[in-house]
Amino acid sequence: MAYEASSCGFVLSDEAEALGIKCRVLAPTKMEKSVEQRQHKNDDRDANDVLEKLRGHVLAGNRLPTVWVPDLETRDDRELIRTRLDLTEKQTQIKAQIRMLIKRHGLEKPSGLGAGWTIGYRRWLQALTESEQLLGWSTRQALDSLLRQLQCLEAEIDRVQKPLEELANEPRHKPIIEELRQEAGVGLLTAMVYRTEIGQAGRFGRGRQVGKFVGLTPTSHESGQQSDRKGHISRQGPPRLRKVLCQASWVHIVHDARAGRIYQRLVSRNPKKKKIALVAVMRRLAVRMWHRMRKIELQQVRA
Repeated sequence: MAYEASSCGFVLSDEAEALGIKCRVLAPTKMEKSVEQRQHKNDDRDANDVLEKLRGHVLAGNRLPTVWVPDLETRDDRELIRTRLDLTEKQTQIKAQIRMLIKRHGLEKPSGLGAGWTIGYRRWLQALTESEQLLGWSTRQALDSLLRQLQCLEAEIDRVQKPLEELANEPRHKPIIEELRQEAGVGLLTAMVYRTEIGQAGRFGRGRQVGKFVGLTPTSHESGQQSDRKGHISRQGPPRLRKVLCQASWVHIVHDARAGRIYQRLVSRNPKKKKIALVAVMRRLAVRMWHRMRKIELQQVRA
């Protein structure tokens, strides 16, 4: 049997395998569909498409666009890491809402409070919730609510951080995490996201496959005698992994001499395409981390 992967996980695959049914989970992004199929999409058509793919695989040996099914332990580890990332994303959203609320009422951050969310800046925001001259009653209540939400999220992040560090110190993770953190810009969270999303470095034969999995390789369009035109990156694979790689790459550019030269060389060709230069550094960092992870895996096998 076969079915398309979704956010529901791999429970159906587990149940099928437990019953002795050989199950394959297919990647929706790799299911080729015509323009008509994309314009008239429904469950029945999708089911027939999966059936045809499976029939071609069983009877003719056609390749199935399957995804890697992680073991239960890896799936369990991912839940904690993804929760930690989700909390950070919510924290960022709340901070943006607070800034916009202040901006809508013509208020600006006083000078001398420093950059970012300093203690002085937070005290100023809290004082606004009690200032009847600067803000109306409803706006003060809204700001107070947002500040309470921010405080709760920050406290929850602190609570989740401890079990995250304990997980990173588990024998199955610790050697790999320590090796990954040798790369400039790669912290504990980035290393754990990479470790759990990749799962097993050995499932990739070379670095190019890693770049493709992360979704950092350009799309292409080639037909007949037309030259191969490169487009935007595919953005396939886990978006959370691209996000942490992006954040790590900015630090990596500063502290890794070769990465800095690569970035500056690409930017010098076209200053308007800094994003392309950053993507190149992200892809390089992802491959370097894969080499490090693969090295530890091989050492563990030999031991």
